[in-house]
Parts: sequence; structure tokens; C-alpha cells
Amino acid sequence: MEPSQLRQKILSFSLDDGPRGNQGYSRVLLQLFGYTGHGKSCFINSCKYVLEEGETLTPYAKAGDNEDGGAVTTIRNAYDLTENITMVDNRGYNAMNSFQRAEMYAQLGNFIPVGEEVEWMDDYTAMMHRLEDAELNPNYSDFIVPILIYSATCSLPDRKEVQTFMDNCIRMTGLYPIIVITKKKSGDFIEIDKQFKLMGAEVIIAIENYTNEDYIKTHGRTKDILMIIHKALEDVTFRLGQERNPRRDWVQRKKFLLEYIHKADQEKKEEQWRREEERRREEERRREERNKKFWFWPFWK
Repeated sequence: MEPSQLRQKILSFSLDDGPRGNQGYSRVLLQLFGYTGHGKSCFINSCKYVLEEGETLTPYAKAGDNEDGGAVTTIRNAYDLTENITMVDNRGYNAMNSFQRAEMYAQLGNFIPVGEEVEWMDDYTAMMHRLEDAELNPNYSDFIVPILIYSATCSLPDRKEVQTFMDNCIRMTGLYPIIVITKKKSGDFIEIDKQFKLMGAEVIIAIENYTNEDYIKTHGRTKDILMIIHKALEDVTFRLGQERNPRRDWVQRKKFLLEYIHKADQEKKEEQWRREEERRREEERRREERNKKFWFWPFWK
């Protein structure tokens, strides 16, 4: 399919055109996740650019300078691609503890309102309060599509971590995340592609984002970026071909998150217990060492 055809299909997409109608959904929410600095913000700018006419790239989303810096995006910023499709730039992550992972799933499940700052919490009570706040104004009508952004310049640091995230995307949304490999000219995207396939990824597309310095539209580059959005909409259409219930789906996502928060709290308590036990044993060892020195001290001196 040519870029012009892909673009037209995306711009004309409507949830009402599904095999069973919209079934209560009013918007497709493309949820972007990924490690800090892997190109989520640049990807949003590229998507907006290929859907708009003209040759001027507007930096709607602020991008980070490098992969080793802190997260630039700490707020769940939303960017409308069409009247029916919105892309959300969720907070990027690095190494995480269990509660930070829970925050990530709170973003995925849409329990943190768009436009709100995402704070990495480490407290069971605070997480439960956040979930209670979400119940005051529950969002049932967004059809969530997870998209995982990963840079070809990096090797997968923890395959188990990524695999778990992909499996939990299925549990929360019914969809495997679409894998977008960025910076394909700068890294071994073929090897990254292979690793994601071994983890069961169904859609993997390697791209080179458009930037302020590299903005000339090309056929292949534009097609790759449009194809990602098109594949997401194909997933939505497929799922809408089955009977759906937005409220039931929201409740199931909430149940998953409650279980996850409870598990995170248990892991935190177990970790605290292990540290206290290690500290106690270390104190005993030092006390025994002091006692040995005392008993063998030459008193006749």
C-alpha cells in the first residue's frame, strides 16, 4: 500500500465502522512505552509530520538529548492524530522496582488521567489512593493499543522484564504491544527484531524518526511510520469484530492492577525483612569478633 493510501485510511478511520459498531468506544488511545531516551517523543513528532501536509516538522513533543539522561517526559501528554486517534507519551523508565512497574501499568490501564504528572511512588497507600481517585471519573471509552518503543542502539538489558511487560499487555488490553525499533541506521535492528520475535511479538517495525535536522520526507521512511498506525488500527478492528464491553474491560484492568499492587507491597515487605535480617546477622558477626578479641586479650600485659 502506498503512503498516500495509508494516510487516507488513517485519516478516515472511525470506530463506528467496526463490524459491530463502536460498542461504546469513542477513541483509539495509542499508548507509548519505552526506556528513557529511546525515541517516544520523536516518534510522536514523526507521526504528526507524516499525517500532515507540508515539509515543516513541528516539535509537538519535547525529545531528550541522549539515552543516558533523565526522563524529559514525566506527564502523560496526549497528542491528537485525528478526531478518533490519540497518541499518549507515557513516562519513560529505566531500572524499576515493583511499585514503579505498577505505575507503568497504571498508565497503560489509563488509571492516571492524561495531562497528569507521573510520580514513581513507593508506597502501597499512595497507589491505592490513586486507584480510588480513578474510580471517581472512570474512563471506559478509550480503546487502548500498547506500543513499545525500543532503540536499535541498545541491547535488551533484561529480556525477562520486557517479556513480562508484553505478556501483561495482553492481560490488560487483549493486544500484544506493537514493537517500534527506532534509530535503525545507527544500530543492529535486525538482532533486536530477532529477540522480540523470540518473545512472541506479532508486529515489529524498524524506523528512522524524522527530526529537525533530518526532515526531508522519503517514500520508505514515511510508509514505515504510517504502517505502525495502520497496524494498530487493524488490531482495533479485529478486536471490535468480537463482542466487547468497555466497562467490563475497565474492571478487569483494575483487578489486574490491584493484584499487582498487592504483590508489589508483599515484595517490598519481603525485601525489607531480608535487609533487616542481613543487618542483624552482620551485627551478630561483629559482636562475635569483638568477643573473640576480648577473650584472647593478653591480660598479663
